[in-house]
Amino acid sequence: MRAFIHRYLKVIDRFIIKKYLGTFVFTMGVFIVVSVVFDVSEKLDNFTSKHASLHDIVFQYYAGFVPFYLNMLSPLINFLAVILFTAKMANQTEIVPILSGKASFNRFLRPYFISSTIIFIVSFFANVYLIPYTNHLKNSFENANGITDNDPTKSEVHMQIDKHTFVYLQNYDQTVHTGYQFIMEKFNGDTLREKLIANQVSYDSVKRVWSLKNYSVKYINGLKEKMVENVMQKDTVLDMHPTDFIVYDNVYTAMSLNELNKNIEKEKLRRPEVLNNLYFEKFHRFVYPLSAYVLTILGVALSSRKVRGGVGLPLGIGILLCFAYIILEKFAIVFSIKGGVPPIFTVMIPNALFGIFGYYLLLKAPK
Repeated sequence: MRAFIHRYLKVIDRFIIKKYLGTFVFTMGVFIVVSVVFDVSEKLDNFTSKHASLHDIVFQYYAGFVPFYLNMLSPLINFLAVILFTAKMANQTEIVPILSGKASFNRFLRPYFISSTIIFIVSFFANVYLIPYTNHLKNSFENANGITDNDPTKSEVHMQIDKHTFVYLQNYDQTVHTGYQFIMEKFNGDTLREKLIANQVSYDSVKRVWSLKNYSVKYINGLKEKMVENVMQKDTVLDMHPTDFIVYDNVYTAMSLNELNKNIEKEKLRRPEVLNNLYFEKFHRFVYPLSAYVLTILGVALSSRKVRGGVGLPLGIGILLCFAYIILEKFAIVFSIKGGVPPIFTVMIPNALFGIFGYYLLLKAPK
């Protein structure tokens, strides 16, 4: 391996790759230590009040917390790491001798792309395979211990459970697995054939059936109608589950790629309004790692020029651009989920805009 590296990577390549990855790992370590310290101080009351065991806190919550935030912050840490060591090289006049020694600017960029490729590969496999699993650990702990702030129960739920059947539930109580004001309508084409109204519907997790209480049914056959009223109770099998009426904000991030695809197929019929959310999460896992290349280009273009003030000015600009990237990421989600813009386009907005900006700065960089 050493012979291979020395054969294909020159001294300048190994020098820059070592600085790049070393600064990246060190910066990531600092960020995660600070994040864990602040999170422990914030969540300590929740841990003690819920009597969570140390084993669950470490191997369930923080086993999910650390990979989640490492993955989320990795593009920004990558960007800051590139700016830090490149600006330091420029300030110490290390870049000028490289370019003066008949090395082109593209040749100077080669070790940057090798390093960003390593980060891209790790980030890609983490996004697609590792992060959903660790998110599941973290989310299970949060939801079980009531750490999340959001109310998971949904109200005024409209849902299609098969080609001809539509249901409505006014509200659902997850503690007793009971819903209230349940309506089920069955159609033949555009014609209503049956309408059931129940005051209460409960799920039996052992029998896996729904119990309808105090319900009435109207059967419609053209101009003929038949009414069955005041039925006390009836057990029936319906293609719906309590999870259809309970949703956490973090549920999609904890799904594997296979689960996402299955939910997409299911929700195409049942709840088309959540499809953009599912598609965004799926596409985001593949597009997000590309930020390793985009932000590397931008970081090099921004910090390869020697300026007065040393590293401070490029680093300050880099921090501002980090915040801009985060804001753009959030806007992309809103455009997709609330604005109805196809997720395949919105997931590309941050990388596309920053990529264009980085390429422009790269053309203007000193060569």
